[in-house]
Amino acid sequence: MKPLGRSMSAPSASPHPMTLEYIVEALLFAAEKPLSIAQLLELVNSRDLNADALQVQSALNTLSERYAGRGVELQQLASGYRFQTSVAASHWVAALFDERPPRYSRALLETLAIIAYRQPVTRGEIEDIRGVAVNSSIVKTLQEREWIKIIGHKEVPGRPALLGTTRQFLDYFNLQSLEQLPTIADIGETSDGLVDSLTDALKQDPGVVH
Repeated sequence: MKPLGRSMSAPSASPHPMTLEYIVEALLFAAEKPLSIAQLLELVNSRDLNADALQVQSALNTLSERYAGRGVELQQLASGYRFQTSVAASHWVAALFDERPPRYSRALLETLAIIAYRQPVTRGEIEDIRGVAVNSSIVKTLQEREWIKIIGHKEVPGRPALLGTTRQFLDYFNLQSLEQLPTIADIGETSDGLVDSLTDALKQDPGVVH
C-alpha cells in the first residue's frame, strides 16, 4: 500500500503535492453536510486510491491540529466531520447575513430540553413536567427542524409515541453525543436551567464553511 500521508500521483498536474490530508480537506470544504470516516474513505478511494480508515482518521487528526485556534476549525459531530467558523467569531460572522437567526419561544425550548434530557418521553410526560399542555405546533416545529422524532411507542393503553432527539439535533448544537450535554447537576433540575443551557447554545450557532 502506498503511504498516503505523503505525496501521491494525481489525475492531472497540480502545483501542490497531493496528500491524503489535502484531499480530505478539499472534500470537507466542498461538502454540504458533515462527512463520516466511512463516507470520506469511499470518496477518497473512488479515484483509484487505496486508503484505509486509520489513514483517514490520521489525516483528520492532522487537519484538526492545523486548524486549532483559528477562525475556521474542524469539528467532529454526531454525523461526522465538518469545517465551521469558530464560536468565538460568531458575532462578526453574523454581520455577513441579513437574516437574523430564528427566535424560539421559551415553551419550545422547554419542550426540546425535556426531550433531550428525559428521552424517550411521551407528550403527556412532557406536559406533566412542564405543568401545562404542549401545543401541537411546538412538536411539529421540532420535527420539521429534524431535531426530534418518534423513536417508539410506550406499551400502555393508547400506545403514545415516544419522542427522542436526532443526529441533526446533535449536529446543530455542536455535539458528538448526548453525553456531551451539560449534566443535570451542572445546570440544576429546574426547567429554567435546561432552557438556559439550550438558549446559550442557540446564541452560539456555528457557521458552516462551504
